[in-house]
Amino acid sequence: MASFAESGPRRPVVESIRVDKVSPGARATGAVRALIVLLVALIMLIPIYVMFATAFKTRIDVTASPPKIFFQPTLEGLVLLFTDRALAAPARVQELQQLEAQGKLNLFEQLALASGQEITGPSPYVGRIVNSLIIAGASTFLSVLLGVLAGYAFSRFNLPGKDDLLFFILSTRMLPAVVVTIPLFLMFRQVGLYDNHIGMILLYTVFNLSFSVWLMKGFFDEIPREYEEAALVDGYSRLQTFFKIVLPQSVSGIAATTVFCLIFAWNEYAFALMMTAEKARTAPPSIPSMIGRGGVEWAAIAAGSLGFLIPVVIITFALRKYLLRGVTFGAIRQ
Repeated sequence: MASFAESGPRRPVVESIRVDKVSPGARATGAVRALIVLLVALIMLIPIYVMFATAFKTRIDVTASPPKIFFQPTLEGLVLLFTDRALAAPARVQELQQLEAQGKLNLFEQLALASGQEITGPSPYVGRIVNSLIIAGASTFLSVLLGVLAGYAFSRFNLPGKDDLLFFILSTRMLPAVVVTIPLFLMFRQVGLYDNHIGMILLYTVFNLSFSVWLMKGFFDEIPREYEEAALVDGYSRLQTFFKIVLPQSVSGIAATTVFCLIFAWNEYAFALMMTAEKARTAPPSIPSMIGRGGVEWAAIAAGSLGFLIPVVIITFALRKYLLRGVTFGAIRQ
């Protein structure tokens, strides 16, 4: 038998880890797929670029043919968007020029003066955006809240006529919204909801509710009932189980439902055009109607559309962590 001194200290045995090499063909396939995805993304972003570029072009550059890719940026579109203007008389132009020489005109007033106009006041654009935020935000909140409660009830309880109720809720989306515009217009005029924030909030909530209920029911169906049963055995009430067990697991579904409902309420055009006049009018019907001196102000429309796009992008970006999981929730079953 060999002694301890002869054997010496044992060396640790290091197991070799085999790394599978990616074949050149697989790498080429992955590169081609990435290139295709990048190309499709660039194509889909072309309208966004055109809108962004048009917002900072002069009227001559906007109507140039062929379109100008490289141009001198200007804030003329923002001036047209945020202000109301009027043609200035020759005497008034001279007075404004003197004020400009003295440095008493701001940037917007200087740009308006360059086209022979003077600013008479702010435009209603900011108010329209505020109306969109109020109406879309409130209707989305109510749609998601009612959709969560109704979806949980349909998912967990055996209600009388459950299938008929679900079909009735879904049937409200089968009819094109524009078809019921005139009856709704007459009804809103009679009950005092025409050109009213509350009326628009209720209208968008009703049209979003069917989508919200069905979507949330699908999310709740994918949450195992065993979690709730275990909580009930431990002494939780049904309400505590809902708030502490079910809701935390359905955050991704709620986020996805919120984004979809918000996009519908934010972009809706027909109802906003027919059911509002001045007080509660939102941005979608007001942006295309920007007509300035001598024709349509395309730069102002592009700038208004760009500003209208930003809030939804911010909210979607903030919820991106939950959105992908929400739209694929329940796609894979164990």
